[in-house]
Amino acid sequence: MDSSNLTSLPEDTLEDDQQQQPPPQPRPLSAFAARPDRPPTQTSSEKYSALDWKEYFDTEDDISIPDSPDVFHVYTAGTEGPVVFCLHGGGYSGLSFALSANKIKEKARVVAMDLRGHGKSTTENDTDLSIETMCNDVVAVVKAMYGDSPPAIVLVGHSMGGSVAVHIAARKALSSLAGLVVVDVVEGTALASLVHMQKILSGRAQHFSSIEKAIEWSVRGGSLRNIESARVSIPSTLKYDDSKKCYIYRARLEETEQYWKSWYEGLSEKFLSSPVPKILLLAGTDRLDRALTIGQMQGKFQMVVIRHTGHAIQEDVPDEFAMLVTNFISRNRIGPRGVEIPGLRRPSQPKP
Repeated sequence: MDSSNLTSLPEDTLEDDQQQQPPPQPRPLSAFAARPDRPPTQTSSEKYSALDWKEYFDTEDDISIPDSPDVFHVYTAGTEGPVVFCLHGGGYSGLSFALSANKIKEKARVVAMDLRGHGKSTTENDTDLSIETMCNDVVAVVKAMYGDSPPAIVLVGHSMGGSVAVHIAARKALSSLAGLVVVDVVEGTALASLVHMQKILSGRAQHFSSIEKAIEWSVRGGSLRNIESARVSIPSTLKYDDSKKCYIYRARLEETEQYWKSWYEGLSEKFLSSPVPKILLLAGTDRLDRALTIGQMQGKFQMVVIRHTGHAIQEDVPDEFAMLVTNFISRNRIGPRGVEIPGLRRPSQPKP
């Protein structure tokens, strides 16, 4: 007998048996058969991965200051309307306003600046955070960007940046300033907190193995409550330390203690005396001091308390923050050339 025929017999027999068997009957449906599949879980590195600023701003630029080695980094968005010029708090960066800028740019232009010693700005002395120096920096950047005919500007300042904005407004240092938005900074509370500031700075995490870990720490630690905003803004607050093989904070705030008091002394009176429409956005009513309480009752400024948010209001609730800023602009009729009153024609510019 041919051995090749012997080896083929089992396979042929199996195929015949399979053809003769009836098709399998479907199993009865389980009570859980309609349950949707669980979505795939994100790893920690994916959940806290960095996001590109280009999703929120239109452009970035380096502004060189004439007769100075200082170069300031700015992010811009929008093409029409007044300029909402944003100044971040100590330890933050211009990208602190990324999510809110993405909404504001629908009705106004936005410029978010990295202040001295922060973000991508480079200066001759990164630790000179005196109020005079920072005010001069902002005025110089506006001058370099817009020359002698700047558009109407609404200064928006958060925390330390709010102090800078108030000082600029009180000094009338910007001729085209049309509005002032101060975010969660009040003289009394700020001065009282300074005695704890070094302890707060030293008590935070100092080194991060990755940018993702820094983002995760900022959210889990409660300094920021919006993961998306943290993913955009936190990377610009860090720099890589080759000697330590890890990421550390870009801003050396602990070395600037000599300037802290000057940021906030007399801030309430300066805010009240600023000769432009103004609004104070707070994360809690306990932050309002006596002078501001009286001024608010006299109608000298608008005040809004935003609930369920941390110190960085513009990051935690960017949509609400953007709405408050654009409503402030509309309510005060601030256009690209300043306050616009219906029926009042501006004098025509003389021809050269």
